[in-house]
Amino acid sequence: MRHMATPTGCVRPPKTAAKKKIRTGGDIRPLASAKPRTYGAIDLGTNNCRLLIARPKDGELVVIDAFSRIVRLGEGLHHNNEISAAAMDRTVAALAICADKLRRRNVDLSRAVATEACRRASNAQHLADRVYAETGIYLDIITAAEEARLAVLGCHNLMEPGNGPALIFDIGGGSTELMHVDINKHDVVIRDWVSAPWGVVSLTEHAPVAEDSLEARRASYAHMRDVTRQAFAEFAARAQRHSGKKLRLLGTSGTVTTLASVFLDLPRYDRRAVDGVSVPAQAMRDISRRLAEASLPDRAEIACIGRERADLVVAGCAILESIMDLWPAERVGVADRGIREGILRTLAMAGRDIPVTRREFRK
Repeated sequence: MRHMATPTGCVRPPKTAAKKKIRTGGDIRPLASAKPRTYGAIDLGTNNCRLLIARPKDGELVVIDAFSRIVRLGEGLHHNNEISAAAMDRTVAALAICADKLRRRNVDLSRAVATEACRRASNAQHLADRVYAETGIYLDIITAAEEARLAVLGCHNLMEPGNGPALIFDIGGGSTELMHVDINKHDVVIRDWVSAPWGVVSLTEHAPVAEDSLEARRASYAHMRDVTRQAFAEFAARAQRHSGKKLRLLGTSGTVTTLASVFLDLPRYDRRAVDGVSVPAQAMRDISRRLAEASLPDRAEIACIGRERADLVVAGCAILESIMDLWPAERVGVADRGIREGILRTLAMAGRDIPVTRREFRK
């Protein structure tokens, strides 16, 4: 693995870190000595740790390895403003698996980014130092603007064709990004965007779901909706200028892929069935309300939700409905791709291994 320069504004690894380990970072310029052929991308979010490894082939990036694990990095962060020891342990263990895959796949160039949990936590530097010392992975704690940019780069090719105003959203664990975009063939420009401090983990901790009764669950859901509506209020006011036009809407997150799986009645999650599907907005609302009113055990029994997502999915539904309120498109496009694909595309274009105009990923 090549040693890359530390980019301005990123968390630096400790001076005493072990040498001859995997280095990942934000400076994506390949060295002139050799052309990178295999790329890696790690997205460390508030809830999940995800890895993709890809190689260019025939002008496309073909994914050759992947990894995903729920680590709940942001668990308790809303109340304590720091990452817990248990969350750090889970995260380092997951990143150790990622590091092993990067080595075994002989990755030439990679980047590992951390998002809202690390932006918010007072001890994010300690996590970054520990991750580097124990795995060799250098965490690049990116801004909300960079997170939005990478998400758009990774999924915008799945936007519904047309000329109407387009919105891409990413419901994360600790924050939600909304991006009003212009898409012209293979080019995309972000015209307006907002990052709200509510994701499925942070909103659940701020406004826990009351499980005592149906009425209590309905009241909890209404409170979640109020919180997210207020967070989106300024962006929603700017979005009103598009009323009366045919709007297009595309989501990239575990929330929309989970709800799409429920809509398709899948016995287990299947990326090939979900990635690129378009779901009627009313169906998304109906599923959201059904999940919000169901008890925790009942939610856990639904295929593609399970125990790991059952306590967080209601917050995702509340955020999604608030987004559909401010951007009332007829359908919701679903993308099982985002930040990692955005990273891979950026790395490959910097290495000139794929043309700038090619946007597809094959998995």
